[in-house]
This record gives sequence, structure tokens and C-alpha cells, in this order.
Amino acid sequence: MSFRRPAAIIFAAGLVVIVAGTVGLLLTRHSTPAMRPVAAGVGALPAPTGPIVAPPQSAAPRPVAAPVSLTIPLIGVTTRLIKLGLTSDGSLQVPPTTDTAVAGWYTGSPRPGATGSAIIVGHIDSVNGPGVFFRLSELRKGDQVYVRRADGTFVKFLVTTVQQYLKDQFPTQAVYGPTPDAELRLITCGGAFDSVTRHYLSNIVVYATEAS
Repeated sequence: MSFRRPAAIIFAAGLVVIVAGTVGLLLTRHSTPAMRPVAAGVGALPAPTGPIVAPPQSAAPRPVAAPVSLTIPLIGVTTRLIKLGLTSDGSLQVPPTTDTAVAGWYTGSPRPGATGSAIIVGHIDSVNGPGVFFRLSELRKGDQVYVRRADGTFVKFLVTTVQQYLKDQFPTQAVYGPTPDAELRLITCGGAFDSVTRHYLSNIVVYATEAS
């Protein structure tokens, strides 16, 4: 999955992010990055090493509907969200390589807008060209991310930071661990591309918090 300010469980190559209603918002605030060699195969992401849960709460959590689409205006992302689970070996599923233009929400994580870290992953590219999260690394603090839910409501997130991690140094707790508020994690591949294995060596993670 490569990406101005331009960016599971441990994740493998090729993945993520969030949508609201407006289509085709291709903003020019960032220039399009030079395209990396596309990965011949974008594999499954390593799964979380611990539970993805919200911290204890004194009151019942507010119910929110399941996410159905993601919009990131700054980088021109508008995509439906498919549901992702875990594979038989415990790794996190990724969207099918036959359609790298869609992102997926991991159903083992909170729904966007609920307390905790909602996880959305997507591919950076494939042999056919850029994927849904090709420009994910361009996001910076304050950039807006929108998720539309099944009941027609939207939740807005603001990016707090964008980080790149080597895959063998993926910070599972920071990405998947409990949080006291509603947060979002967008994940894809990035960094150097290994032409032998045909995989990227790092993951890009966008951290975002629900706007009040």
C-alpha cells in the first residue's frame, strides 16, 4: 500500500481509510507523489497481538451504526467500506486484491464514533496501479476524515498524527489499544519497496480523533 506535508496484530503489504458524502473532492493542497513500483501481491496483515477493546466505562456506551463509507477530501478518497475479520491463521483480513479501490473496517474494532480505536485498512497499490490509500501518507495534523454510517449519520475525525513503522516494529498497543474517546486508525503499506519479495517494508498509520 506509498504516499507536503504528504504517510496489523502487525500488518502486511498493501492496505486503509474513511468517507462522507461528497464525491470527487480532489483538492490541490498536496501534489501527487511519484508512483512507486506496484506490489505484485499485497498480502494479509498480521493480526493484533491483544484484544481491541474500549476502556471500562461508568455509563453505557452510546450506540452507533456500522460504517458504510469513507471520505478523505484532501487526498480525493471516496470509498465504500467492506467488513473485515480475521483469517484462519489469526491475521487481519485485507480488502481483496481484485479491488484495491475499496477500504475495509475491521469488525473486531469499535464502530467509528464509539469509544475506542476504529480500524480501517486499505491497499496502497497493486499491479494495476494506485490503491485507495495511495496518498494516505500526505495527511497531516488537522486534516479531515469522514465516515458515513448505515443510519445515514456522519462522524468527522481530525488527524492528530501520521506515523510510519517498520513492519517488525509495529506498535500494536498504540494502534489497537483502548482509548478514552472515539478515535480512528487508517492503515496501509509504505516506506521502501522490496523488489525481491514484492512487498513494502513498512506500514503507514494515520491517527485521528472524533471532532467535538
